[in-house]
Amino acid sequence: MSGMFRWIVPFVIAVAAAPAADIRLDAGAGSPPVEFALSRLRPVVQSQEGRIDVALDAALGAEAFRTRRTAAALEIRGGDERGLMYGILDVAEQARLRGGLANVPQRTVRPRFSFRTIKFNLPWMSYRKGEALQVHMETCRDLEFWRGYLDMMAENRFNTLTLWNLHPFTFLIRPRNFPEASPFSDAELADWQRFWHSLFRMAKDRGIEVYLVNWNVFVSSEFARAHKVAPYSETWSIGGPGDKSELVERYMRECVTQVIDEYPELAGLGITLGERMAGFTSAERRAWIDNTIIAGMKAAKRRAKLIYRAPLTADTGASGSTSVETERVTRDALEKIDSSAATWVEFKYNWSHGHSSNRLHIVHGGKLTDTYWNPAPANYRVVWTMRNEDFFVLRWGDPNYIRDTIANNGEDWVGGFIIGSECYIPAKDYIHGDGPHRTWKYAWERQWLFYKLWGRLLYDPATPDEVFEAELAHRYGVGRGAGLLNAYRLASRVPLRIASFTRGTWDGDLYSEGFVTQKAERKVTFLDIDYMINREVLDPRYISIAEFVKNGGKAEGRISPLDLAGTLDRDAAEAQRIVTAVRAQSGVSPTLECELADIEAWNALGRYVAAKLRGGVALATFRAGGDAAQQKRAVTELETAAGYWKQLASTIESHDRPVIPYIFDPKFSWSKWLPDVQKDIETARAARR
Repeated sequence: MSGMFRWIVPFVIAVAAAPAADIRLDAGAGSPPVEFALSRLRPVVQSQEGRIDVALDAALGAEAFRTRRTAAALEIRGGDERGLMYGILDVAEQARLRGGLANVPQRTVRPRFSFRTIKFNLPWMSYRKGEALQVHMETCRDLEFWRGYLDMMAENRFNTLTLWNLHPFTFLIRPRNFPEASPFSDAELADWQRFWHSLFRMAKDRGIEVYLVNWNVFVSSEFARAHKVAPYSETWSIGGPGDKSELVERYMRECVTQVIDEYPELAGLGITLGERMAGFTSAERRAWIDNTIIAGMKAAKRRAKLIYRAPLTADTGASGSTSVETERVTRDALEKIDSSAATWVEFKYNWSHGHSSNRLHIVHGGKLTDTYWNPAPANYRVVWTMRNEDFFVLRWGDPNYIRDTIANNGEDWVGGFIIGSECYIPAKDYIHGDGPHRTWKYAWERQWLFYKLWGRLLYDPATPDEVFEAELAHRYGVGRGAGLLNAYRLASRVPLRIASFTRGTWDGDLYSEGFVTQKAERKVTFLDIDYMINREVLDPRYISIAEFVKNGGKAEGRISPLDLAGTLDRDAAEAQRIVTAVRAQSGVSPTLECELADIEAWNALGRYVAAKLRGGVALATFRAGGDAAQQKRAVTELETAAGYWKQLASTIESHDRPVIPYIFDPKFSWSKWLPDVQKDIETARAARR
């Protein structure tokens, strides 16, 4: 057994008054990830006959596993501890969903990506301020919340947790040379430190690495006041120039070193070349990072891993731009970083709206050239951040979109994906109404399918739909899984198509689920009919309403607004047919009813958009040519759209709170936009050529 050590796990057949089957480990019981997985396996197979032979086999490779049957046992092999954990979890899942240990299939699975990551914004000194973020303060200090969240991550094959904060160091250390930077008493700081050590240890015990990611030129409020530097740190103001002083550089550098040294469970750090760097040239941004984060990491007693977020702007502004020269300068810096630990170079996939097109069109700032990956990098791997700023309330689940996105954006130089939001924290569920049907406590539990799809498919895109169908059937009844997954697949395409047809950039520029935008005057506004007519598309496979009408109703090989409307209607009709069929069955639980209502809400939004697209084409055609019939059609279509919007609002409000805090609108609701929906009709009626 060279290169291998083994646990033998025998199972005893339960008899009359006998206790549950005993699982005995001959050796290696001290491996926390394996112990975690076994805690999931034992309840599933406690009364089943058989033996499981569990061992490491390095030849399989990192994070891989294999299950195989022999005459004596079901073998589980893992390429490392994490792979072994995934193998045991897989057997537990398959035995539960397939009706027993004897039905577990034999297979070998290797990870598609080595970096499968969740982005989690922390509510203290958060990137933005507002009830939607600060409401999570207590929940995010609760280790029981994190225990469940980390369990979910491990079970879904996520292997990295990134925690984001303007200046996280304040909450982890009292800087040795700058004790005035800490707002905490010794007892308060000790309590914070117990929290962090426990959180990082729990993650490690589940095979999850933790990174802290900050937004650069920020210091603690106390340090800012004491030294009269970086005053924006007191208000958490994220836009504008940053403090370039030597004192701020030294403070940041020493914080980085001390955090790495005091928290051996912490895997790495992340940096952002963007916020509070207005006024910095590309060379100055690179120098600041080199003199603070990179220098601080090099001064630590151990090597930590690094997420190096690519520059968010190519000039000295802060709004976002790209240039070949900036790409070249950044790549040169990346290739010179000490590569003794992993370096990940992060880009926002389709800016802040990753749930859009399954093809990359822009990153933060605009379009990229191939500078970062041609030739292939030697010192780093690219990771795509799939920002979700488009749906927080409605459940989502389209496995085809995830598979297609991986296939289209998974070149050899890609190390993985980061999944998560800036404007939403999946902790306290402040969205859903109370009631006996609410079988979950935390927001992420309500969105379980979103996490299961992303995590499992990033690990293995070949994971079949049957896995997700079986989970839905386990939760909601035998025979329902395939239909429910298909209904989710169809309904969940609505926000993808909205964000592909209407180009969104920064966080508030588009909120697909709410069908709103935040304009320059910092006011949230509805996506009215003129917005839909004139908005530039993100995905060039589509053609905008304005261009379509200008071309005389010719799409020139692209997807026309009318084609898109037809597709939205067909998908909604089929998804609604499935929902109706499920409701006609007996035993529909109130919890399932919540999921069905979310599908119905997506259907209503999809049909609203479809009618609005047809109305927009008719209105633009009337304005261009004066055909009164087109104006009449525009009014009719927009009246139809209004009916679907009312249905959308009533469906959501039937089980969710009617008013919720959205980060850009503290009293967001769908009903509040009904006057704007009606205004579209009046716009069409009052139109002139």
